[in-house]
Amino acid sequence: MYRKIRDVNQASAALRGQFIHIMEKKCYRIERTIDAGQHGMALLDFLRKNLKVSHRTLSAIKYKGGRLLIDGEERTVRHILKEGEVLTVIFPPETPSGFLVSKPMALDIVFEDDFLMAVNKPAGIPVIPTHLDPTGALANGLLAHFENERRASTVHIVNRLDRGTSGLMLIAKHRYGHERLFRMQKKRQIHRRYLAFIDGCPDKKEGMIDAPIGRKDGSIIERTVDWQEGKRSVTHYKVLQSFADRSLAVVRLETGRTHQIRVHFSSIGHPLMGDDLYGGPMESIGRQALHCFEVSLIHPLTEQPLHLYAGLPADMLALAGRPINLKTI
Repeated sequence: MYRKIRDVNQASAALRGQFIHIMEKKCYRIERTIDAGQHGMALLDFLRKNLKVSHRTLSAIKYKGGRLLIDGEERTVRHILKEGEVLTVIFPPETPSGFLVSKPMALDIVFEDDFLMAVNKPAGIPVIPTHLDPTGALANGLLAHFENERRASTVHIVNRLDRGTSGLMLIAKHRYGHERLFRMQKKRQIHRRYLAFIDGCPDKKEGMIDAPIGRKDGSIIERTVDWQEGKRSVTHYKVLQSFADRSLAVVRLETGRTHQIRVHFSSIGHPLMGDDLYGGPMESIGRQALHCFEVSLIHPLTEQPLHLYAGLPADMLALAGRPINLKTI
């Protein structure tokens, strides 16, 4: 009997320790002062219409440790708002997946606030860890960054880049932020542009590649243009400069399929330089010459425009032979 009591006490102490550890971290919160136009609204309506909080997130706030406060006092979603009241929404703490471990690494942070961050990913680093390399991914470094900030959340990737692709990535700093940004992305309200060096010189200096993409038979990695079962994929491009053996193009995606830029340029006979998977020449650069240089969006909370840029890395600058003013492209 004594041993059972001791085991229960030890388990309770462990749970208390975990709770205290979580509480020491910062849960994401939003504060809003209710104005005259919001007077008389039910709190539930304000959360859904003004803050775009989903039913799933509302349930998490209610059942998983979040709080809804009016002037510091806990309230339910049935509360009727009054002008001048201060609403505080505290989102529940998040626990990272057991597979994702933190590992400090240098991060090139282009923008950061409590809602989201944008990082300039170098080529050669995967975004998500694998069983073969559980600690060498960007997500490992991001989790370490969150832990250093004492943030009670995990990593939420908004847009991925291939291991060999460099450039801007958006990361939400909590589940609510990921929901908001994901919905914006589905509505094409987040705009990304890329610079790519392609093999040869296309006859059309500006155009659109509209060709469906699907998995290549026999491969779990490679994609191909598939006119029967592929998903619609649209890439817009404009050649900025042509050299003897290559061209520099600015690229904008209308859709976001895996390997889309790489597959589309290969399909028109101009694969990316350094892209051995899709037939690109390897003499001048050791990875696909593709860089996400610009991301633009309206910030979901501040409603201010964000125009973010990341300069070309050294290997692509060497192909360009000159500095490039990204803001004039």
